[in-house]
Amino acid sequence: MSLSTGSSPSSRRNSFRDDSFIDEKDVIDSITSTEMGCLSLIVLGASGDLAKKKTFPALFNLFRQGFLQSNEVHIFGYARTKLSDDDLRERIRGYLSKGASSEDLEILSDFLKHIKYVSGGYDSAEGFLSLNKEISEHELAKNSYGSSRRLFYLALPPSVYPSVCKMIKSYCMNQAVPTGWTRIVVEKPFGKDLASAEELSAQLGELFDEPQLYRIDHYLGKELVQNLLVLRFANRFFLPLWNRDNIHNIQIVFREDFGTEGRGGYFDEYGIIRDIIQNHLLQVLCLVAMEKPVSLRPEHIRDEKVKVLQSVLPINNDEVVLGQYEGYKDDPTVSKDSNTPTFATIVLRIHNERWEGVPIIMKAGKALSSRKAEIRVQFKDVPGDIFRCKKQGRNEFVIRLQPKEAMYMKLTVKKPGLDMSTIQSELDLSYGQRYQDVPIPEAYERLILDTIRGDQQHFVRRDELRAAWEIFTPLLHDIDDGKMKPVPYKPGSRGPHEADELVAKTGYVQTHGYIWIPPTL
Repeated sequence: MSLSTGSSPSSRRNSFRDDSFIDEKDVIDSITSTEMGCLSLIVLGASGDLAKKKTFPALFNLFRQGFLQSNEVHIFGYARTKLSDDDLRERIRGYLSKGASSEDLEILSDFLKHIKYVSGGYDSAEGFLSLNKEISEHELAKNSYGSSRRLFYLALPPSVYPSVCKMIKSYCMNQAVPTGWTRIVVEKPFGKDLASAEELSAQLGELFDEPQLYRIDHYLGKELVQNLLVLRFANRFFLPLWNRDNIHNIQIVFREDFGTEGRGGYFDEYGIIRDIIQNHLLQVLCLVAMEKPVSLRPEHIRDEKVKVLQSVLPINNDEVVLGQYEGYKDDPTVSKDSNTPTFATIVLRIHNERWEGVPIIMKAGKALSSRKAEIRVQFKDVPGDIFRCKKQGRNEFVIRLQPKEAMYMKLTVKKPGLDMSTIQSELDLSYGQRYQDVPIPEAYERLILDTIRGDQQHFVRRDELRAAWEIFTPLLHDIDDGKMKPVPYKPGSRGPHEADELVAKTGYVQTHGYIWIPPTL
């Protein structure tokens, strides 16, 4: 944010103070000011899988926990499918009632009463006029003129974003002043490369200001991802270690033990890099590698994330291994000559003082031997190894994002007994054991609540999106043009052996004879 040339020194100092520091009262006042008045939550694409499996369950959990007030909130579903209010409610009930207690079933019945449905096309003025009429009647009934709020959640394919947003802008904007607002949540993928992402950003930018747009990446709502800033900047012993002097390499890994499972047509259009690495894993990398922000204000955090992305060197295609699992093309929705990777290992290198020379290894794949997502920070060898335990492996700090959330430090200790011999063990913080009575919220719950509160910290800013696409677009074009080919690998394996060879070339040392076992309750 630039300062006016006519501003006085004192006003500049006050501006710096206001933007750079935040206390508990600031947080409380901010949340309170954005949670007063009628709230309308509009789910576009309400009859689709994303809405049924993610959006509505998140809204119900927020309602159940009291974050959505029964006397203020109303939820509107909108889609092309011809449904009644009760039809939509029954569809949702099936997903929300499984395993629910009798108390939760009562709350669910109350929640469903707050849901209405409007049918219409995504480029239909008539449909959006009907939607606006329903929303306005709700606001009028709540007598909230001047403070009503409208949140539009686009659980839709990106191809219809421009037309839907034009309809919202033309027919459904909240006219309430002074404290009312309209906000738009858009799901990934945000384009397929730099050019398409920029085109989409420009189209949405013509309609809405950046503070109104929330580009959601659900990985940023995961509990362990949200913990990264606290771990790095609130613990003294991490501060001097978190740099190229002590860290040899970092791996950010996403593994699934199943294939496309009915999503072959969609997946074949995007591939594992666009689907997982360019967004989810890159967002995690930003939090792992960024410098300490001036404060916890969203813009200060996002400024530092952009700096990391801008420091990433162009990808060297010799440090990329692509794979495609055998049987992928058997899916009738997948092209028989598909060049789409279902697996990728990519080495990124950050050109700055903190990370120069540290390989950042991004790995993602489908139909592998296990399911997990984790960050693995491997430290350098101990100089002057008097215990001769180097062969056992290096120290590692592992953050397991899913499943069975945990953080553990792998270290060398004396093996119990009379001999002076060493063994690999761990210091373990497993959330299921340590926080047994604390439910871990779903990522969508946290992010929808952040949107209502106007906190954009965990959403992707436009310049951040551009910087991310600049990193991967050249590689993606090479794949699309057939210049790089995926190698086959067997389902249920670790992936192509070439990937392990690439990781070994970076200097990563695999620990043999040690396996972290999640504690049982």
